[in-house]
Amino acid sequence: MSEDLVDFSNVASYYVTNKTNNNNNNKNSADSSSPCEINQDVKIKTTEMHTAGEPLRIVEKGLPPVLGSTILEKYLYAKLYLDNYRRFLIYEPRGHYDMYGALFVEPDDPQADIAVLFIHNEGYSTMCGHAVIALGRYAVDKGYVKTLSSPETVVNIQCPCGLVKAFVSYNNGKSGAVRFHSVPAYVHSADIKVGVPKFGVITLDISYGGAFYAILPASRLGLDLKTTTLQDLVSAATAVTDAVKKQEKITHPESPDLGFLYGTILTDDLSKVTKGQEGVTTCNICVFAHKEVDRSPTGSGVTARIALMAHKRQIEMNQVVRFVSSSTQSEFTGKAVQEATIGNIKGFTVEVSGQAFYTGESVFTFEEGDVLGKGFLVH
Repeated sequence: MSEDLVDFSNVASYYVTNKTNNNNNNKNSADSSSPCEINQDVKIKTTEMHTAGEPLRIVEKGLPPVLGSTILEKYLYAKLYLDNYRRFLIYEPRGHYDMYGALFVEPDDPQADIAVLFIHNEGYSTMCGHAVIALGRYAVDKGYVKTLSSPETVVNIQCPCGLVKAFVSYNNGKSGAVRFHSVPAYVHSADIKVGVPKFGVITLDISYGGAFYAILPASRLGLDLKTTTLQDLVSAATAVTDAVKKQEKITHPESPDLGFLYGTILTDDLSKVTKGQEGVTTCNICVFAHKEVDRSPTGSGVTARIALMAHKRQIEMNQVVRFVSSSTQSEFTGKAVQEATIGNIKGFTVEVSGQAFYTGESVFTFEEGDVLGKGFLVH
């Protein structure tokens, strides 16, 4: 995907010139000058899913239009004008600190079956693998794909990072497990040294799997994924994220809007893997956004880790690695399927596989006078 940095003044101009009468008449529509407010007319319908334990709230109806000519313009528009809706859906009393969601927007890529923005406790992300796995099933089941085929149906999902191709198991009218190929993944920085308060100078890697992650074994921080408390793991990962943000400049070769650190992944001590070895298993925990803990092994994080492992020649092409979440023991698998380039950087196309499940449907409303009803967090 090649996108220019979005100029906010141009985006605002687009909104002013392209608002329709319908938008002007909609009480819940945002305008070009102020954020959209939550009021008693709000009624939002969602489908609830989870992938390997990580929740996904899929917003189906009730949002104001998300304006913009490209998905990155829509991404920025949502940040500017629809953030009250993110808090409404992600925060308590409807969500919780570690809640995650997806908003449908109109695709601008002609190949896309659907296009989505991802929301969490801090804001918006550029890619989400667990969401892609859930959305692949959802798109097949809800009729977003024109042609269904067995044993797999292909779903093209436009994300802020680019087009992601999901392959949804489909047999006898029922969807199942999903594998996906994300945008090219690559290593941004290998074996760099970063000063982390309370931990000293630590060696780590920064890798991209649709989002950027700092990656390092927990043992370098004197921690263990099995015995260290979750609170201590989260605190340490957050300290690493904060230190990297202060000390390292992260750039994306095609779009400056994508150039930021999303979180830190603490891993076990898996190092050299025997050539052609089957049954390789590794464990990790991902702490992203504002100290948010992924219950799954993290789809974009698995993508970034596979790219890192392939870059360091720890694995071969098409060698399957099993990833286990230290928080839930849930699993994804991943493998590098081919070499790829992003800009002028060599990387890999990575395949990640997992399973998502439906957990329910919701309709969310707001009652005037509810001082907590627009969203709050306790952590």
